[in-house]
Amino acid sequence: MAKFTPDEYRHEGNSIALLNYHFVFIPKRRKKVLVNAVADRLQEIICDVCNENRWKIVAMEIMPDHVHLFVNVKVTDCPAAVMNKIKGRASHFLRKEFPELLKLPTLWTPSYFVSTAGNISTEAVKNYIAQQRT
Repeated sequence: MAKFTPDEYRHEGNSIALLNYHFVFIPKRRKKVLVNAVADRLQEIICDVCNENRWKIVAMEIMPDHVHLFVNVKVTDCPAAVMNKIKGRASHFLRKEFPELLKLPTLWTPSYFVSTAGNISTEAVKNYIAQQRT
């Protein structure tokens, strides 16, 4: 597998892009269910979904009541689609493999946090654009 750095631009088709998304998502009612074997299996599922979609995981941390995922995606992948695929697959398999998770009405809340992050700051982009007329 080739070495990947999170500030590396992707060359895909007719685009060159650097799209790094930081996601935070939580189980329903912020229950502390992401522990031990559940957390291990969740990590496997997230890695599988990312590999299938050619997303590159920059960092991931699974806490008992929330997940941080920092992922580099293709230009054609919107944040909502990323979360839909990850949360959908994880819910399906985790609830099937761990019956204790069936006590929750759903595994995940419908909401999530997402923020973009590149290799330069917002201020640097604003300054660059402002200098284009001069």
